[in-house]
Amino acid sequence: MENFILIGVFVILGIILRRIEAFPKDSAQVLNMFALYVSLPALVLLKAPHIAFSSETIVTALIPWGLLVLSVALVLIGERLWGWPQSTIGVLLLVVPLGNTSFLGVPMIQAFFGPAGLNHLIVYDQVGTILIFATYGSVILSLYGRDSSLNLPAVARKMLLFPPSIALVAGITLSPWFTSVKVVPILQSIAVTLVPMVMTAIGFQLQLKLPRRLIAPLGFGLVIKLIIAPLVVLLGCRLFGISGLSVNVSIMEAGMPPMVTAAAMAVIAGMESELAVALVGVGIALSFGTLPLLYMMM
Repeated sequence: MENFILIGVFVILGIILRRIEAFPKDSAQVLNMFALYVSLPALVLLKAPHIAFSSETIVTALIPWGLLVLSVALVLIGERLWGWPQSTIGVLLLVVPLGNTSFLGVPMIQAFFGPAGLNHLIVYDQVGTILIFATYGSVILSLYGRDSSLNLPAVARKMLLFPPSIALVAGITLSPWFTSVKVVPILQSIAVTLVPMVMTAIGFQLQLKLPRRLIAPLGFGLVIKLIIAPLVVLLGCRLFGISGLSVNVSIMEAGMPPMVTAAAMAVIAGMESELAVALVGVGIALSFGTLPLLYMMM
């Protein structure tokens, strides 16, 4: 509970700082970039050497890919039922399947499950979310984006060379070095900056304004992301008798709100920018209620 309260404190701090003129408008971006290039890789380097490859690891890695198929199918059904424009469908296809499994995932998983849950989070995030973004995400951008100058191979390379992904490979292949008594305290000191950086940035950029025309696709997308996806994982694992910490972490990761980076790429590609931003902002706000409820159901 203390960790969850701490998350709320930093979010509120970010909201307050946004109203102070002394802070530049791009403060959230700076905080996010520091977390991406420094804090999160340090955390991955700490946890990667301790990842145990087992059947649980395989299940954790496969769940986000299964949810990708489910999310795409539901969005396409929504397209046929309501006839939304292609720019709206493109945003839903790109943003709904991809969760905020690292930036928001790390503090949330740590709050609910403690440090032990982070090993499973890394597998879900790196083998699932990041690879899906690099492959599937590039296809959606090319099909639905209107910016012909968008360099999709460059996007794919950037995602494959994602700093936490590089840290994952380094942490596994060079595990003796990153588990030494001299290196671990340094990494711990850097990794501890992740939660305050990310949660302050989320509060700084949290926006809840929404045009009326986008209420229906927004609600549809968030119901899939915050409710249907995690409940399908929860019921599926219970049905097949699969349990354990890795499954619980996967269920929570499945219920994370949409990925900030995916929404940003949708905006760059010329899709429905207001919907993309709203999916992230409203999704994060609602997740502070849906994630605790999901945890209580497990």
